[in-house]
Amino acid sequence: MDDSVSPLSRSTALLLSLLGFFGICGIHRFYAGRPITGILQLITVGFFGLWQLIDIICLIFGCMRDGDGKVMK
Repeated sequence: MDDSVSPLSRSTALLLSLLGFFGICGIHRFYAGRPITGILQLITVGFFGLWQLIDIICLIFGCMRDGDGKVMK
């Protein structure tokens, strides 16, 4: 994985994950360039909200990576 910084905004992804319907459907995963996990989150309804909660925590603490493996800042 590359440790460089992603051009994507972590705050935008966090906002998308906090917006109820969008967060449960994994829209923030599509934004981050991770369509496979976005589709899985969409199909499982965010694994009943648990996956959404984990993503929110990762976004708050800055450990979420985009599709290229770059840290979102």
